[in-house]
Amino acid sequence: MNTQSPEDITPPNGPLADIRAAITQSEKIAGRPARSTTLIAISKTKPVEAIEALIDQGQLTFGENRVQEAAAKFPNLRARHPGLELHMVGQLQSNKADDAVAQFDVIHSVDRPSLAKALAAAMSKAGRQLPCFVQVNIGDEPQKGGCAISDLPDLLVQARALGLPVIGLMAVPPADVESAPYFALLAKLARDCGLDQLSMGMSGDFETAVRIGATHIRIGSALFGAR
Repeated sequence: MNTQSPEDITPPNGPLADIRAAITQSEKIAGRPARSTTLIAISKTKPVEAIEALIDQGQLTFGENRVQEAAAKFPNLRARHPGLELHMVGQLQSNKADDAVAQFDVIHSVDRPSLAKALAAAMSKAGRQLPCFVQVNIGDEPQKGGCAISDLPDLLVQARALGLPVIGLMAVPPADVESAPYFALLAKLARDCGLDQLSMGMSGDFETAVRIGATHIRIGSALFGAR
């Protein structure tokens, strides 16, 4: 995955520079190495022009939540900017596994055995091994994706048996409540499962997430503006 060090070409002000500065400060407060957090710019629903404006500032890692939308935007962007890295951050249907493996570089939303099996088969067929996060329904919310906490150990056993390269856990805490306890719980679950990567934190709570150990944060509206 990309190790980003574009500070020399980032403008001295603006949303991207402000977010990078906040990440750096949060890493420092937590006693973490500088640049140990990957910033994923969530570009769903955003036009190519808005994405290219961030690329021009040195942002190379993007996230989309729909296979079709990514396929419409990113092949041409990749042709013009070979260093781009694309993360799948939305719910994924098993029948889209082949397309997802073809389009993306990292998958954040493995949440059930059938999807793990489909992705493993698609990776084998394509000859590509994509790092994966298992998504956990950290707040036990029926309307959200993610496996139940109680199902996490079994899902990891099955994913690993399939050869799926699981590197960490992902979660979206409940809205309108303090995120820190949910981030701390995800971090504990990851440690207990022998995983060291955490995809957590969005526009409103990414600083808290970084201080608790997020290795990947997913920022949309703070970079691009409200949808």
